[in-house]
Amino acid sequence: MEFSVNCGSPEQQRTGCIVVGVYEGRKLSPPAVELDTASAHALDDVIRRGDLEGELGTTLLLHALPKIASERVLLVGLGPEREFLEGSYRKSLSCAMDTLRTTGAAEATICLNELPVNGRDGGWKIEQAVLAVMEGMYRFDKLKSKPSQGRRALGKVVFHVAHRSEAEEGEAAIHRAVAIGEGIVVAKDLGNMPANLCTPAYLADQAREAGQRHGFEVKVLERDDMEKLGMGGFLAVARGSRQPPKLIVMEYRGAERDAQPVALVGKGITFDTGGISIKPASELDEMKFDMCGAASVFGALHAAALMKLPLNVVGIIPATENMPDGNAIKPGDVVTTMSGQTVEILDTDAEGRVVLCDALTYAGKYNPAAVVDIATLTGEIVSALGDVASGMFSNDDALAREVLEAGEEAWDRAWQMPLWDEYQDALKSSFADLPNIGSRADCAPVAACFLSRFTNGYAWVHLDIAGTASKSGADKGATGRPVALLAHFLAARADKRRRC
Repeated sequence: MEFSVNCGSPEQQRTGCIVVGVYEGRKLSPPAVELDTASAHALDDVIRRGDLEGELGTTLLLHALPKIASERVLLVGLGPEREFLEGSYRKSLSCAMDTLRTTGAAEATICLNELPVNGRDGGWKIEQAVLAVMEGMYRFDKLKSKPSQGRRALGKVVFHVAHRSEAEEGEAAIHRAVAIGEGIVVAKDLGNMPANLCTPAYLADQAREAGQRHGFEVKVLERDDMEKLGMGGFLAVARGSRQPPKLIVMEYRGAERDAQPVALVGKGITFDTGGISIKPASELDEMKFDMCGAASVFGALHAAALMKLPLNVVGIIPATENMPDGNAIKPGDVVTTMSGQTVEILDTDAEGRVVLCDALTYAGKYNPAAVVDIATLTGEIVSALGDVASGMFSNDDALAREVLEAGEEAWDRAWQMPLWDEYQDALKSSFADLPNIGSRADCAPVAACFLSRFTNGYAWVHLDIAGTASKSGADKGATGRPVALLAHFLAARADKRRRC
């Protein structure tokens, strides 16, 4: 896909389709007014007949309008002008892509980025538009015997700007957005792979390939290595699987070698049956998405490398299956973690935190400036936040603000949840230092409190992405979230280093 920025009169844009907006009440946006004037009010005549009222998400495709160079004009409903905010803008872009895909246009010019959006600048609007185009064009059909044959694919998108002075900002936004978008594709592809193919060994191979492509240093720790390190939590979860566990470490070095890195720790449960505490059969196929935290680490590192961020980043992925064979860990078992703390396993389906606790301890070996773990950890976070925001917990207020601000800038939002001592009180065991679930109804804050016991000595954020990492139903699939949030977080950290 090729992206560029152009200025000049909209009616003179020679393209397969030009995309403009119409506010509710049949009010044409400024670029649409220019097209309307040039075409002797052909657009106004059409919408006055009632073919498009301007409701958010509606579209109308017009062909061969007089004195318009574009082969087609796509009108997109924007909803009420006063309510046209970030969500409306993103929805209008998504609906535009849904229609563009049904045309035979190989090139399109988008003018929606010229609309005012809640104080957002032109770079933000173009970045979101690029990501919407890449999202709209994404397909995971590599495992089908006959990949879907649609119309001629859209190959070039031009973003129209009113003034030539805006072009430089637009080109920078495109470069940033393509890096993030490709990182999202990496995460989606890994998340969508079935668990019989996307095994811990497969993830390790993907890490090695990424290392060769981007110059990462890659280490893959095997079972013997983990036993020497005392990773009793991770290895306990892995016991029930025939697939050997892997601790994957990718080191991106964009700064001085001795500069403290940011560590990203991604939960990599390539399939989660629940173990002996087995899950219900309904929608069990979606447990292949339990490694989406790991996938987001791959995606964020890919984006960082493409943006050439002057920052050191370590990606740590504990990868294993959680299976219920005769050697599997059982409720009531006690394991000793790498930190030396003992954990009573009360529920083998709360395995993610037991794997992550050893990975978080391992992250401390790097003397990190900050650690962010990303995990599809609890169903409770879905009940709390749905699929709109990821749940965020932190032991450091400054780091928490950084992550929240990155989510707002990326429009890949997170919401801070409590990490109060009252939740810590739920982690009491008669037989070990702590249990892997709370003594009363387990919840997302209790799971985060468990992880916090293994983060002494560094600033830490936990992102629970159980509600945002994938979709169910007709649109089933990995979303690639929160790659955009992580990429913006890393880019902001890199910018701060440049200024210091």
